[in-house]
Amino acid sequence: AVVSTQSTGGKESFLIGKYRACIIIEANGLNYTYILEVDGKSLKRFVENRKKVCRTWTPRVGGNPHRVVLERDSLNVWLDGEKLDVMGEFTENGTETHFMIDNQAAIIRAVTSGKRREGIIYSLFIGDTQVPDAFEDGL
Repeated sequence: AVVSTQSTGGKESFLIGKYRACIIIEANGLNYTYILEVDGKSLKRFVENRKKVCRTWTPRVGGNPHRVVLERDSLNVWLDGEKLDVMGEFTENGTETHFMIDNQAAIIRAVTSGKRREGIIYSLFIGDTQVPDAFEDGL
C-alpha cells in the first residue's frame, strides 16, 4: 500500500525586537521552501532598508564587544540591543549625543557634509578615538 500525504506548508509569526517576523513554509511534494519576512518585507529588502535608516558601529571597549546603532529617522540610540535615554545637544558644527559604554564616554557627532546628496555625517567617538563604521551583511 502506498500512503500519500499532502502538505501545503504553513506560516509561523513571531517578534524580532519590535518587528513582526514570519517564516513561510511552502511545500511542493517532498521539497520545502522557507521564506523569512520581517515587517512585511523579504529579509533582504528589510536589511537594505535598515542600512539606509541606521548607522551601526561595533566597538570593543575594555576588551568587550559592543554594538551601537543610531536610527537616523528617530535619532534613537541603541547599545547592545537596549534603547538608551539620550538627548542631542547643539554645537557650532552640528549636534552631539553623549552616553557611556562600560564607564567610558561615547559621543555620536552629527555634522553636515555640505553636500546635498551626502547629507549629515554621523561619527562615533569613544574618548578621543573615532570608531569605524561596521560594514555588515546582517542587522
